[in-house]
Amino acid sequence: MYLTKKTIVPKGSFKVGDTAVLLLVALVIYLIGITAKQWEGVYRPAVEIDLSASSLLLFSLFSMGRAMIAYILSLLFTLIFGYLAAKNRIAEKIIVPLLDIGQSIPVLGFLPGLVLGLVSIFPKTNIGLELACILMIFTGQVWNMAFSFISSMKSVPTQLYEMSDNVGLSKLRQFFRVELPCSATGLAWNSLMSVAGGWFFLTVCEAFTLGEKNFRLPGLGSYMSVAIDQDNHRAMAFGALAMVAVIVISDFVIWRPVIAWTSKFRLSESHEDFQTIPFMTLLFRESLIAQKVTAEFEGIIFQWSRFYRKIFRSKTFGQSTNPISRKMKSKGQGKFLEGLVSVLLYLSLAVVAWRLINFVSQLRWVEWREILVCASFTGTRVFTAVVLGTLWALPAGILIGLSPKLTRWFQPIIQIGASFPAPMVYPLALGLFAILHLHINVSSALLMLLGVQWYVLFNVLAGAVTISVDLMDSFRLTGVSKKTLWTKLYLPSVFPYLVTGWVTAAGGAWNASIVSEYVSFGGTPLIARGLGAMISESTSQGNYPKLVGCLLVMVATVILINRLFWSRVYHFAETRFRFER
Repeated sequence: MYLTKKTIVPKGSFKVGDTAVLLLVALVIYLIGITAKQWEGVYRPAVEIDLSASSLLLFSLFSMGRAMIAYILSLLFTLIFGYLAAKNRIAEKIIVPLLDIGQSIPVLGFLPGLVLGLVSIFPKTNIGLELACILMIFTGQVWNMAFSFISSMKSVPTQLYEMSDNVGLSKLRQFFRVELPCSATGLAWNSLMSVAGGWFFLTVCEAFTLGEKNFRLPGLGSYMSVAIDQDNHRAMAFGALAMVAVIVISDFVIWRPVIAWTSKFRLSESHEDFQTIPFMTLLFRESLIAQKVTAEFEGIIFQWSRFYRKIFRSKTFGQSTNPISRKMKSKGQGKFLEGLVSVLLYLSLAVVAWRLINFVSQLRWVEWREILVCASFTGTRVFTAVVLGTLWALPAGILIGLSPKLTRWFQPIIQIGASFPAPMVYPLALGLFAILHLHINVSSALLMLLGVQWYVLFNVLAGAVTISVDLMDSFRLTGVSKKTLWTKLYLPSVFPYLVTGWVTAAGGAWNASIVSEYVSFGGTPLIARGLGAMISESTSQGNYPKLVGCLLVMVATVILINRLFWSRVYHFAETRFRFER
């Protein structure tokens, strides 16, 4: 079913491939070494940042190390909890609301608890601050990946499940042979977006103010943050060049091979034979070291699979042999367990809600009213940003995704655009908005757009590259118009991915409100009336009751929208546009 394209490589090229693998391994070991040295260092909440160009290499390595650790955690979280949410109805009732809550809390919302808690646990070393920074980057990455993976898992064609049952695949083999391959393309593109999202908030994660205390870790984000604060244009230019270099190198070494590898999992009869195989893929494919490591890893996975089958497929003592009674018993137990979990969940939520209510009880009604009014302003900006982003990202994503050549050219450009931290992009945009005489209450929605449009674009791209070549050829042979091709093939094919893009874009817009509604331009703070600005002000002032009140309103608003609107759109996409063959 899954076709791959074999490439003829000259003999002897494995030596070059092995050299590349060894260099990458050495780089990873070096990253681990300098990261461990930094973590074991004496506790320094605000290190001095050297703005010379020579320090950028080390700072870039620090930021890459944190981003890499955060992505590994995000991927593990996505695979474990995404699988549970997609396969178990009880787990879905717990995990999906938690994902809704998580994506609706801005990075600064996690900041006080993470920093204060981890610093108190590790008071004499930098481990607490480093972990807090990594976990904040994690919160900027994981939600998009998790929602995409759950959506892809629920869209796996039923025929593939029937085939796997007929050949007797275990649940673990089914996951690796069927479900994960079907989710690979969406997961790869959303990983790209998630990593870019982590870079977007890098300056917030590596340099921040909490009350009267300043926290700063050595890294590319803190370098750019200090350069912006000092209005050092030379350092800002060096930081921008370093950011572009990191993104381009990561794209060349990691993401191009990953995207090319996932192309073999498309549910189509054929692939584009003219698609160029990335250079790094050619090196790894002929590396004896890489082949040996891959074979060992597969052996470990499938030994685990056999162990899983022995443990979990053995018959339970006293189990009924009647399949009908066994099914009824399982159904009854499932309902009882579901009810028990629901009761425990609601009780836990009640306890947490009661504690939060006590914490914010000192807020006056006037403050609550202002928080609700600000939430309405921010919600309007979120809706505007998502609509504007969709208007251009939907057609652009389809056109780029349908062309392998355009995909290769635009992939790094899109990554650079999506990865640039907000403080680096916003001054340029604010200068343009000042020329157009746009008020900050209006321009803040456009600042949101600069970040959230990429969520729509990456997801539409992921959907476009999976469109069956056979279906496209069939439509073209019938001589249908371009309008019919778009309305009957392209748009229905990418719609499930578009819904994921909308949900994550909306969550990203709420998150981006903290940096788009409270910005500095020319040394003058520009503050829009909104929930994001109120959260930023509360964090910098150390007003935790007001911060928690704002976060509660934001979380409640996002969950209400997701439950009443987005869940129905998700269901429509899964049932109406599910790809069955």
